Amino acid sequence: MASRLSEATSPYLRAHADNPVAWWPWGEAAFAEARRRDVPVMVSIGYSTCHWCHVMARESFEDAAVAADLDAGFVAVKVDREEHPEVDAAYMATAAAFTQNLGWPLTVFVTPAGRPFFAGTYFPPEPRGGLPAFRQVLAAVDEAWTERRDQIEGTGGAIVDALAEVRGVAGAEEHVLPSVDDLAAAATALAAREDTEFGGFGAAGGALEQPKFPVATALRFLQTRLVRTAAPDAADVAVRALAAMAGSDLADREEGGFFRYATRRDWTVPHYERMLTDNGQLLDVATDAGDRATAQGIAGFLLHVLVQDAGGFGAAQDSESWIDGARSEGGYYRRSAGERSELAPPAVDGKVVTGWNGLAIAALARAGARFDEPDWVVAAERAAAAVLGANVLPDGTLSRASLDEIPSRAPATLADYGAFAAGLVALAVATGDPAHARAARGLVDACLPAEPTAATPAATPSAPGGPDRVLAAQGMLAPDSSGDGDEPSGPSALAEAAIGLWLLGAGETYRATAEQLVARHGAVAVAQPLAHGALLRQAASLALPPRQVVVVAADAGDPLSVRARALDADIVAVVTPAQAADWVAAGFALFEEKTLRGEAAVAYDCTAFTCRLPVTEPDGLAN
Repeated sequence: MASRLSEATSPYLRAHADNPVAWWPWGEAAFAEARRRDVPVMVSIGYSTCHWCHVMARESFEDAAVAADLDAGFVAVKVDREEHPEVDAAYMATAAAFTQNLGWPLTVFVTPAGRPFFAGTYFPPEPRGGLPAFRQVLAAVDEAWTERRDQIEGTGGAIVDALAEVRGVAGAEEHVLPSVDDLAAAATALAAREDTEFGGFGAAGGALEQPKFPVATALRFLQTRLVRTAAPDAADVAVRALAAMAGSDLADREEGGFFRYATRRDWTVPHYERMLTDNGQLLDVATDAGDRATAQGIAGFLLHVLVQDAGGFGAAQDSESWIDGARSEGGYYRRSAGERSELAPPAVDGKVVTGWNGLAIAALARAGARFDEPDWVVAAERAAAAVLGANVLPDGTLSRASLDEIPSRAPATLADYGAFAAGLVALAVATGDPAHARAARGLVDACLPAEPTAATPAATPSAPGGPDRVLAAQGMLAPDSSGDGDEPSGPSALAEAAIGLWLLGAGETYRATAEQLVARHGAVAVAQPLAHGALLRQAASLALPPRQVVVVAADAGDPLSVRARALDADIVAVVTPAQAADWVAAGFALFEEKTLRGEAAVAYDCTAFTCRLPVTEPDGLAN
């Protein structure tokens, strides 16, 4: 029988298609099969550039004896966490009840009704380092299922109830929009976590064997105009962190870009996978810091390594590659450029994730405009066209991802809608083309709830497809999270898109939407700034009157336009007279009455939509 994974739109699932394990993809059919056979389900979650996922696959899932045990006593489900982030979040939340060592591969055993009763991460083929062998785990779970079914059902039921209780508590958070003082205090608290010895976040003077992540979401908050004015010492932390990373082993000096994280706090011994999420956001960090060299390295990695044939960007490049007939973790990246040219590079996960491409589109558009790199803006336009072409379904909703221009059956999340819409807003500003902004507005509007009623007075924005249907039916939805770990959360991403539309004059509804999203999680974000950098960045945008600059010029290379692009402003849009008219016709009020003066370019410098007298000379624009 042909593998159920061979036609998947996930390189991770396809890599397991030839396993002797009779894998099922995520879906109700797998649980129906478990009910029919009256056996538990083993859910194995990972992603294609995960080193330990590769290791467990080679050691266990490619082993015929292990496969026989799995197929005899379980329904085995393979999940790409990048394709199904809600599934990963739900099971990761339950796994905390069984192990403190959370990560991937994530191995969760659940009843046919979807109730988790045991979880772990990597299990070796033989007992090792305090871990049982994977076959021992399978045998123990099978015995418990056969002999102690009531206990298993009780454990699973308690976990589902606990998840529901956490969701209820999260929904009852105090809604408050952080003030300037709140945000300055959050920035100061974040800066206090700086590793003053090696840069970034971590305890100075601690053991070197501590992993360190870029945490780009937090760095971007520290670069906001509010932090630079209200807590300038905190803003300097971001500058030092970027310089430390750019000068360390975390940066790939041969091909550009940054690796996922360092296993030591001095930024050495990286975990070598290169992710789109990290590099898209770090390109923005470099742009805000005015670091052209670092920006060029990241852009080069995106445009020459991750880019796919249709123009979208793949999810990541693997840490492993083949060297001298053996799999090597990081060996390729430790070679010089000349030595690399003789080797096959690590594989790229070509899955085009909607929201992650939004992050890259926004960063390339902003960096291209800031550093006068038109090829970067063109690359952002190609990526946007690729996502709009492959990831938009016939009903107008978004798919989470696509592979080879074939959309996944997994629906897009709120973060996908928000991040892609925010990318389109940034692209509209960089190109002067309102068509991108119109598309962004449509995506944000699709997430807005119907008018509040007595029954639903505080309905919040949500992805049109709703939550994962299998999880929802099982009562297994993860707690609503505003946490911004390695990427912006759904509320943060949608708030950014809504703020961008409001700044362009799309209407006060969009500011109100952003305020609702930020206020819902504002208190916890201020209290835990490291975990909520993206939400705090949006709060900072709402706390100060915005500065919007529109330049109307026949030539985008006009000196006035060049000067404007270097300004410290929330929006700098350079448009032709025809484009300005198109913006107005599309419903963006910022561009109303913005015209040339004769043949001369004109700059309109506005604060909260109130503009100073227009200027025609570069010296008339103050930073």
